[in-house]
Amino acid sequence: MSKYSIGDFANKVGLTTYTLRYYEKQKLIIPKRDENDRRYYDDQDVKWIGFILHLKGTGMLMSEIQEYVDLRKQGDSTIDQRKQLLQSVKKRSLAEINERKSHLNVLSHKIDWYDGKLNHKVDESFEEYLKRFR
Repeated sequence: MSKYSIGDFANKVGLTTYTLRYYEKQKLIIPKRDENDRRYYDDQDVKWIGFILHLKGTGMLMSEIQEYVDLRKQGDSTIDQRKQLLQSVKKRSLAEINERKSHLNVLSHKIDWYDGKLNHKVDESFEEYLKRFR
């Protein structure tokens, strides 16, 4: 099993030592201590931080991540609660993705409209142009 100092661990997981200390303060990760009381991390911690970063990447709020971590510490009796929390985050994340896709669709139409204006193939307003796609 590998042991990582905070600097090595930060490099391994792509975070700053400042961020890792913040995560420690929030009790999202608990470092181990060696015989000289220096913190270290192992490969399990690498996997755990990777999962936390996935949660964060979904738009999960820090308070929700903390709730998830607290539930996880309580063991298998909280699996249903953890599942419900993850389903809620997934639903919100998918709604945000769909909203962003909608905005990108309008942006793409605007770019196409500009191309049409530059090529003199479009002479209508953007609002009129958009009606073609509704």
